[in-house]
Amino acid sequence: MSESLYERLGGTEGITNIANDVIDNHLANQAIAKRFENSAPSKLKNAAATFFIAGTGGPDVYKGKDMLAAHKGMNISNAEFMAVLDDALDALAKNNIGQREQEEVLFVLYSMRSQVMFV
Repeated sequence: MSESLYERLGGTEGITNIANDVIDNHLANQAIAKRFENSAPSKLKNAAATFFIAGTGGPDVYKGKDMLAAHKGMNISNAEFMAVLDDALDALAKNNIGQREQEEVLFVLYSMRSQVMFV
């Protein structure tokens, strides 16, 4: 039996580290940082980590809104969406995640495009 993406990303600890780096990247990224000005970084990091833990085959620990509800009315542009993907890929690389896993994460994130853009 092959390992789940959750396991290949390092389980809860590995995904938490990745999520923390993704949010740090977002906060430093001029293309999207303004989106997070009134947000608590610790809450963003927890939401990102628990979302990815649950979404990659780990325990169902995510208690936040679904993607449509979370992004409703934000009118996220294509450039902003791509900035998020770039930040995620940078975080994966920083955490020494393999190419196959990076591609799988990118596929998952990109598959949510219609749920977060222009809603």
